[in-house]
Amino acid sequence: MTTRRIVTGAHYGLKDWLAQRVTAVILLIYTVVLLGTVLFTAELSYGVWAVLFSQAWMKVATLLAVVALIWHAWVGVRDIYMDYIKPTGVRLFLQVATVLALVGYALWAVIILWRV
Repeated sequence: MTTRRIVTGAHYGLKDWLAQRVTAVILLIYTVVLLGTVLFTAELSYGVWAVLFSQAWMKVATLLAVVALIWHAWVGVRDIYMDYIKPTGVRLFLQVATVLALVGYALWAVIILWRV
């Protein structure tokens, strides 16, 4: 007699594993670019930073890094909630609060980037 395996859950698995790796690579590339800029700039003053972040390519790269960081954080925190917070209502509240916070951070980053 064979038993059928009942699969439950949201089936995130491979998609989220891949998302974690892709976002980590994006963050690594951004960090290397930023470190390279810092290391090869003779003087680091507000003016230098303002000029650097006023360039469109740096705004786009920074926004991409922020989105990657938010996605990376969401996947990790959501998995922690799913693994360790068993009461559904508490877990849902924490997930909604986390999503609202992350969206707020993303909007704040856009405001900061396009104010320069």
